[in-house]
Amino acid sequence: MTEVNPRQNVTFASNGGQAHGYLKKPAGGSGPGLILIQEWWGLDDHLAEVADRFAAEGFVTLAPDLFGGRVAHDADTAGQMLAELPVEQAAKDLAGAVDFLLADPSVTSTTVGAVGFCMGGGFVLQLAAQHGDKVSAAVPFYGVGPAVPQQYRTVTAPIQGHYGEQDAFYPVEQARAQEQQIREESKGGVEFFYYPAGHAFHNDKDQLGTYNEQYAKLAWDRAVAFLKANAR
Repeated sequence: MTEVNPRQNVTFASNGGQAHGYLKKPAGGSGPGLILIQEWWGLDDHLAEVADRFAAEGFVTLAPDLFGGRVAHDADTAGQMLAELPVEQAAKDLAGAVDFLLADPSVTSTTVGAVGFCMGGGFVLQLAAQHGDKVSAAVPFYGVGPAVPQQYRTVTAPIQGHYGEQDAFYPVEQARAQEQQIREESKGGVEFFYYPAGHAFHNDKDQLGTYNEQYAKLAWDRAVAFLKANAR
């Protein structure tokens, strides 16, 4: 089942067209820029709440809507939406989001941090590979999907990964192989953390029944500290 996304509140130029997203600013009105990339459910209430949490940590946070206003409530629909997603167009939308955010006068940084979950984790890695000069730090949470890069030689941003040892969508052996490839090819620092948890262990809406409060908090604290340390 899908529904229209009620969270779109900004529009920005993207590849000759327009894209949409949810923008949340800190209470103080300014801060370093952060791109937040959705799971396969779409830009839903959960992701907006995560954006709100990052804004509360001091980041001007933009969550682009890669599904064009659609939100899924079951895994079959989410999987179909992901399969239908034009990856190249989504990547261009993200590039437009970066430029839009950096042009916002409330953004105090000259680059952006990027964090993503599930398919968004794959797009975070792609964003770092394609636009490394504009990305100060990349944080994939159990990044999967068609956007995961084949190579990381163009990555200059430091990467902090968060992966589940019991992830049925992305087995930990693949995550460790990805970590090794990034270490060998990228030009930035690399640190991966592995948790005794399943896929989407950070998502407290728990659509997959894999949410783990303890490891979600630990991963969150690590990610926030990493993004703050690398903001520039």
